[in-house]
Amino acid sequence: MGPCGSSHNGGQGQQRNTDQHFGYCTRMLKMLLSVTLLTLVAIATADTGVKDPHYWDNHDVMVHLFEWKWSDIADECENFLAPQGYGGVQVSPPNENLIISDRPWWERYQPVSYILTTRSGTEDEFKDMVERCNTVGVRIYVDAVFNHMSSVADDGSYGTAGSQAYYSSLSWPGVPYTSDNFHTSCSISSYLDAYQVRNCYLEGLADLDQSQDYVRAEIVEYMNKLIEMGVAGFRIDAAKHMWPADLEVIYDSLETLNIYQGFDSYTSPFIFQEVIDHGGEAISASEYTDLGRVTEFKYGTELSNCFQGNNDLRWLTNWGEDWDLMSSDDAFVFVDNHDTQRGGSVLTYKSSKAYKMAVAFMLAHTYGTPRVMSSFSFTDDDAGPPADSDGSISSPIFYSDNSCGNGWVCEHRWRQIYNMVGFRNAVKGTTINDWWDNSSNQISFCRGGAGFIAFNLDSWDLQQTLQTCLSAGTYCDVISGSLVDGSCTGKSVTVGSDGTAYIEILTTEEDGVLAIHQNAKL
Repeated sequence: MGPCGSSHNGGQGQQRNTDQHFGYCTRMLKMLLSVTLLTLVAIATADTGVKDPHYWDNHDVMVHLFEWKWSDIADECENFLAPQGYGGVQVSPPNENLIISDRPWWERYQPVSYILTTRSGTEDEFKDMVERCNTVGVRIYVDAVFNHMSSVADDGSYGTAGSQAYYSSLSWPGVPYTSDNFHTSCSISSYLDAYQVRNCYLEGLADLDQSQDYVRAEIVEYMNKLIEMGVAGFRIDAAKHMWPADLEVIYDSLETLNIYQGFDSYTSPFIFQEVIDHGGEAISASEYTDLGRVTEFKYGTELSNCFQGNNDLRWLTNWGEDWDLMSSDDAFVFVDNHDTQRGGSVLTYKSSKAYKMAVAFMLAHTYGTPRVMSSFSFTDDDAGPPADSDGSISSPIFYSDNSCGNGWVCEHRWRQIYNMVGFRNAVKGTTINDWWDNSSNQISFCRGGAGFIAFNLDSWDLQQTLQTCLSAGTYCDVISGSLVDGSCTGKSVTVGSDGTAYIEILTTEEDGVLAIHQNAKL
């Protein structure tokens, strides 16, 4: 087949290839025009939106509603996330994936096509979710999987939209991709070799060649369709396994966000890229920070180490770059994610007290852009989400205390976590000041004059008069309870005219945290 504008139609037998050729040329033209337009816009506006999640002013914090259905996410945006001040939702990959026996969670990372049909719902349900969430100020971020196609398919295996996958011949007709669109088959045997990491097959996944214009055009068409629907950005799965130069071309070809979904004109989609960098490998996170935010995996490791009692909390006084973390402006952070909570050493919902303390610290601190994990319960690391006998994902059920069940954990609905989202909204724009510690595992700090938080991980009680930086009055501790109808359902703290207050966190209490802020004042 010749270049665009010179293909030869040899008759009816070549009609499908010809149609694919002109479709490809059309996509390439759109991509080139998009790059030109974005270049002009960048020159005119110096847009830096790729590192901005585009939250509403009174919202903050992303939650990963891992494996939720689109209709359930739409309801959750309206009924819980928006009222509690959450800023956005990371959703599971919306594109067609391979159907694997026993339906493990990782089948969602086995692409078959870019058709928007999965166990989470249909294209129409996805679009409805995005519109409903945007309407109430909760943004949607797509987990975008385009480093590879599926790995474990027998020839003729089917995806969730009915497309077939032919792994042995490297053919995915639902896109379509053929063997010409992949890197030469090889396995990653050394992470000290950047070529292997980016060109060989990760866990047997057929590795797409993103240097090809055709492959880029297919990816860009998929992402732009989602942008047109109103998504605010993308988590780039396995970014470490793709060349930064290829990703840059793809990102530069994306449309700006949909102004009819409430975004400002000429705003770039938020980009946060999965790059696991614990040091000592050929590829570093710094190679991707010019392109967007990057997942800082050391964050969850180090914070978990502290709140598991392996490193004194007092050392958190200089938390951030001084801990060999990337720049705060580049970092996308979390205590755990869907990968690290399986077989890792980080804190998860299974160690609830220490986990809530670590998440509270994350949400109270200024470093990075944070994401809260929301899980389903599991004992088998491969287990998929709660499902009916026919494999359909089950909806969570909710209780009067906002917690959930039916196989779901819903950490984002734990009072200690959603009230810390409210804390973060209340202190937005302030810095950390008036740090205190007891030279061990009792610490506290202020967020300007808007909020105060204290932690006790020692084996003895915290009973101190501390500077809270807040104005005189009585405040509700948002960890042990909430401000409801003019009174505190949990502990209260009385702040004097000098800003100090008696702070008590007993070792016998359910939580090792106390937090007050200006919006929780009686």
